[in-house]
Amino acid sequence: MVRFAGIEREFTAIESAEIVLQPIPFDGTSTWGKGADKGFKAFLEAAENMELYDIETDSEVYRKGIHTLPPLTDFQSPELVFYNTFSQTKKLLDTGKFLTFFGGEHSISIGIISAFRKKFQDLTVVQLDAHADLRKSYNGSEFNHACAMHQANRNTNLIQVGIRSMDSSEKQYMNRDKCFFAEDIINTSNWMDKAMELMTDNVYISIDLDVFDPSIMPATGTPEPGGLDWYTVLNFLKKIMQAKNVRGFDIVELAPIKNNKAPNFLAAKLYYKLLSYKFTYNEQ
Repeated sequence: MVRFAGIEREFTAIESAEIVLQPIPFDGTSTWGKGADKGFKAFLEAAENMELYDIETDSEVYRKGIHTLPPLTDFQSPELVFYNTFSQTKKLLDTGKFLTFFGGEHSISIGIISAFRKKFQDLTVVQLDAHADLRKSYNGSEFNHACAMHQANRNTNLIQVGIRSMDSSEKQYMNRDKCFFAEDIINTSNWMDKAMELMTDNVYISIDLDVFDPSIMPATGTPEPGGLDWYTVLNFLKKIMQAKNVRGFDIVELAPIKNNKAPNFLAAKLYYKLLSYKFTYNEQ
């Protein structure tokens, strides 16, 4: 069995672990840089070289138990990925454990969010991303990575953060009052309180790693200049964890670059930070 960060077996048993990690290494609809299917392996390798004590929260969250499930593997079509991801997430929600997911490309979030929406009727989805991902359909499929948030926009309370790239066709779907463009929030922090006011109590967080500036996160399929920095993202995530009931999260779009392990480590550290915040400020 794969163990996150090489933690001791006593903290990985499914029976006692409070956290479940579901990898979904699908990269079938990305249209430029490939490699998100290799992201989980790189993420795990980086995590094994990460200190497990978090200075900021004075905690070792791995002691809550992190069980890593086998990757989902039936990727014959985007539609099948959606169906299998939705079905698996529904089953996992019945366990009562805190659910986390690692991609793969952003299309994996469609099925996950659909399952969460079925369980939590007042769900807010917080999307951190360079791209709006609001297309109704792309390249013949509504389950394309470019459509990752279209259903969430229709069926949940979608808050978008860090957006700096979109097609004109997406304007008709975007709620600009709930979209915080990167150029408007760089070097400011007052937007965070406004975003918080727009959220319901139950929150799901979806993080496309290209929300970060490519100077610190170049390992994505479509890096966009002008992204957010590490501490801005962490401060925002911490605020959410302190004030809202975060029900789960995903991290997607890590496409590893040979001989550059820093982005892989950022992804692993981000995952662990989210867990540290959850079980320090938000344990419910």
